[in-house]
Order: sequence, then C-alpha cells, then structure tokens
Amino acid sequence: MKHKILAINLGNFGSTGAIMREIRNFATKTGEFQIYNCYPLSKYNLKIESDDIVICGDIYRRISQRLGWLTGFNSCFAFFSTIKLIKKIKKIKPDIIHLHNIHGGYVNIKMLFNFFKKNQTKIVWTLHDCWSFTGGCPSFSMIKCEKWKTQCNNCPQLNIYPASLIDNTRYMYSLKKKLFNSISNSNIVYIAPSVWLSKLFKRSFLKKNTIQIINNGINLNIFRPKESSFRKMYNLENKFIILGIAFDWGSRKGFDVFIELRKQLEFDNFAIVLVGTNDDLDKNLPKGIISIHRTKNQNELVDVYSACDLFLNPTREDNFPTVNIEALACGAPVITFRTGGSPEIVDEKTGVVVDCDDIETLRKEIIYIYNNRPYSKKACVDRAKKFDMNDKMQEYIDLYKKICLQK
Repeated sequence: MKHKILAINLGNFGSTGAIMREIRNFATKTGEFQIYNCYPLSKYNLKIESDDIVICGDIYRRISQRLGWLTGFNSCFAFFSTIKLIKKIKKIKPDIIHLHNIHGGYVNIKMLFNFFKKNQTKIVWTLHDCWSFTGGCPSFSMIKCEKWKTQCNNCPQLNIYPASLIDNTRYMYSLKKKLFNSISNSNIVYIAPSVWLSKLFKRSFLKKNTIQIINNGINLNIFRPKESSFRKMYNLENKFIILGIAFDWGSRKGFDVFIELRKQLEFDNFAIVLVGTNDDLDKNLPKGIISIHRTKNQNELVDVYSACDLFLNPTREDNFPTVNIEALACGAPVITFRTGGSPEIVDEKTGVVVDCDDIETLRKEIIYIYNNRPYSKKACVDRAKKFDMNDKMQEYIDLYKKICLQK
C-alpha cells in the first residue's frame, strides 16, 4: 500500500512550486508514494495536474489577502478554503502533510494548526523564508531587524509583503508562537535549505523543534555546459559577459548594483546581461546592459548561462538561491554578496563572496577575474554536483520513509 503525502504551497510556480513538483515526480517514480499537491489558483501557476487539489480561486485568495491587509491579521481569514482543505485531508487521510509557503492569504493558520494538533498530524515543513517565526515579514536582513528574537511590534516593514494597513505584528507573533509550538515535537520536522536559516531557526521561538538541512538542488541533466550561440546572436564574441538573473528584480536582488557597475567598468571589455527584466526596468537601464525579459524554456536559459564568463548575484536577502547552482553547473564562476545562504553555494575554487554593498571590492574582484581567469569550468561543474536534485529529493524520500515507519 502506498504512503500518501499531501503538500501545501501558495502555488505550483516559482522556486517553491518547482521543489514541490519535483518531490512529487521523484517520489512517484519510487512506486511507494501517492502525492497530492494543494495550492490556490494563480495567474502564475503552471499546468494543473490531475491529482492536484485547488484550494481556492484567485479572487477568493485576493479577498482574504485584502482583509489581512486591512486588519493586520494576515493568514487569519480564508475560512471557507481552509474548511475545504480540511475536508480533503480527512478524505485522503495522508500519512504526512508537507507544508511549504502557507502565507499568501489562502489558508487560515489558526484553523489549520488546531486541526493538526487535534489529529496528531505528522508534518514536514520546508522553510523557504523566515515567515514562520516573525510577526509578519518573510525576511528582515536588509533592514537588520532583530525583533523576531523576542517580540515583533512597531513593524518597519508594514508595506512589504504580506503588507498590512494596521500594525498587529505583536498579536501575529504571539499567535504563531502559540500555534506552531502547539504541535508536538515528535509530530513535526522542519527543513531548512541553508545552514544560515537553520541558525536563525535555532534562535527563534521554534528552537525546541527538530530542524534538518536539505539544500535546494537542480537538475544536472538540464543545467550543464553546452555550445551556445548566445554570444554571436548578441554580437558579444569579444566581451567578458557578466550575467544576472532574477524572477523579481528590485533593490532586494541588487538591480541597482548592475547599473552602478556599468558606470565603473570599461564599456569596450565588459557586457552585462540581465534576465527576468520588464519594460519598466528597461527604462532605467544604461547603454551596455542587455535586457532579456524571459527565456522561452530552460534550454534557452542554459544557452545564456553557458555563454557568460561570470555570474553575479548581488542579492541582499536570500535563503539558498538556485541560480548560483545553475550558473556553476553550466561552468560559470559566481560572485555573491554575503547574504543569507547564498555564500554556502560557492567555495574558494568556484567564486567569491563580497560583503553586502561593498561595490569597490566587487569591482576589483570582477577585474581580477577578468585579468586572471582563476576559476576553471571543471571546478564549477564539480561544485554543482554537490547540489544534484536527485540527491536532495532522495533526502526527502528518506525522511518520509522514516516518519511513516514511526507511525
């Protein structure tokens, strides 16, 4: 008889959606698991599979999110979608509930966790951000806030997702602390994709719980060096290409850093390529920066990675960015800011870690790499093998099996 796993996330898109989908694909191939992925409708969602469970429509989610914004009680509405989800759980009777991102206004956390507590539900919770132990925000590195260690209040990020008109972060902090710690330690395992996040977890109100590190991984059959026509297509044959990729460009991802570097680097020698941009961002781009709004598929993305000489990730807030791994897997060294779990991906043979916003050191490192080419393609590819998606998925399967054996 197959073990049943029911996963919950805010969608099947983006990096968290990809992880949820890949776990299902890998687990299903073992023949030992039946996986149900649950999420709300969204314009960003990919194809809905036959076994997927749609928790609520996009309009309903937006209404619940709006109520959270008006009151400051984010994730405390969505009554009907949570009732629907609980009914599905009762019907399916999963062996494990695997939580991903449960913020976004599509579930009522009080109803959901009271149900988990009452039914002694076995839970795996992958933390893709810090939302689980703050009064609201999913990240706080940029503003260097440390209120999450003791008691959130007077939040300096009310206008940041999940935004609030009224500051009820003190209440939400206390509510999360009570709800999440109401689950017996023997019934929940937290997963951190990075050492950095696991250390924060151990300083939060969740510290009595078990946490395990499972890094994010990538598909090495897709992301690998290949012959690329990208340089010829954009007339960059004699340029040193610095590549940046982000799903949501802005100050958090260091968009301004690339603009500043363009001013400081010699135009004749260097070219900057940004992927994931849009028309609005294009208005702020100086000459010498190539803007690519999106690639058609992963193979086209690999073409871009394979053509670049250096991947730059000046992220100011991140957990464990897979773009670093993808670049390494395609043979490109990486420079990243000392932010979150991003530095954990590179080593001394494959890249450089620079203090956040130290533009002068960043410029010097880029010029040094340009002049000396100290990082080999082989070393980068070998480093990426440490984050093989198959190995990471197997770690989840092993955890599932361990929990199921304990039931």
